[in-house]
Amino acid sequence: MPWIRTIDPEDAEGELAEAYAWQSKKLGRPTEFTQLGSLDAGVVQARLVLYKASEGVPSRLTAEQRTLVGHLTSVLNETPHCASLTRPRLPKPTAEALERGDYDALAPADAALARYTHKLTLAPGTVTEADIDALRASGFGDLEILDANNQCAHLNYTNRVANGLGLVQEAVVEERTLDRVPR
Repeated sequence: MPWIRTIDPEDAEGELAEAYAWQSKKLGRPTEFTQLGSLDAGVVQARLVLYKASEGVPSRLTAEQRTLVGHLTSVLNETPHCASLTRPRLPKPTAEALERGDYDALAPADAALARYTHKLTLAPGTVTEADIDALRASGFGDLEILDANNQCAHLNYTNRVANGLGLVQEAVVEERTLDRVPR
């Protein structure tokens, strides 16, 4: 249960009702996280647009690699809500390796993504060009690096919103789908 008041879908009006309806086209209703911003319809709308943009980068990152970045970010930030959304979409050995910080157990390219995500999440001020060069050496082009960076940065934002406003329980099962993002 969030620590602030939220507006239920049946009570939404105007821009908030429109934003809720946009996400509901995919999921059937707005997510708990979407409702967490409901006191300001502009925030809800902006978050949904950002989700759409960050999930739609046309890079060669696989869906699993994007999920790896999101899951590790959420694990490092101790955000059970967001981690519960990503864990089911990863192979069990991958999720377990990320959760115990054993990046060497991953494929080399995935390990490079994990190391970058780890550093960007926990020590963003220490990221250097050498970290980007390590991603390139693992086969990632600049668009894939941009995609990974945005996935991590977006999840760091999301994690801080969720943790900071009391969305600290695992997500409801119905939300554990890729269809949360409006198209």
